[in-house]
Amino acid sequence: MKKYADTIERIRRSAHELHQSVNQTYGDSLPYGYHLDMVVNGIRDFGHLVCVREDDVLPLFFGGYYHDSIEDARLTYNDVMKEAREFMTEEQALMATEIVYALTNDKGRNRAERAGEKYYKGIRETPYAPFVKLCDRLGNITYSCSGIDASNLRMKEVYKQEVPHFLSSINPHSDDPRLQVPQEVVLKMAECLIDDLEREERDGHDWWHEY
Repeated sequence: MKKYADTIERIRRSAHELHQSVNQTYGDSLPYGYHLDMVVNGIRDFGHLVCVREDDVLPLFFGGYYHDSIEDARLTYNDVMKEAREFMTEEQALMATEIVYALTNDKGRNRAERAGEKYYKGIRETPYAPFVKLCDRLGNITYSCSGIDASNLRMKEVYKQEVPHFLSSINPHSDDPRLQVPQEVVLKMAECLIDDLEREERDGHDWWHEY
């Protein structure tokens, strides 16, 4: 990360500017870059658990910063590829773009339709996509647990109910480190929901020990 710090910062600024250009916000009024930085914090903290070679560092960080660029910032697959080429080799840019594409929700009328089996299958089959998606969910859960307004409380409950299905859906149970779902990140998610999880554990639902 030290070696590529300047490039990672350029990717960060580019992604922040992209989402700002479409006036996208996070929560009530935060710039969307707040969420992107939270996702990448997870990649910084846990990326060593999945990253198998130096050449994959930049695609991982690009995937974190650009993961919502097709879904929310009006880019196409080719647009993302063009952006990635500004920072990486052709091979790296393809890996980075595939991560972003895998994390782009399908068309759907509701949350369940947008994240159906086809969507999760794409994540399970794309190197580093399960990990980046897990960091995305960690960022959202951390934020939902950080406040006491109605929106925070509602989304905390949504995420808590979704966790077992979410984890089973993104995890291909592969021996390939690039496709793994690190338990360390799952436990970090559990820390945020600890009060609810302690109550569920007493009821025999200790899902966070299964991954």
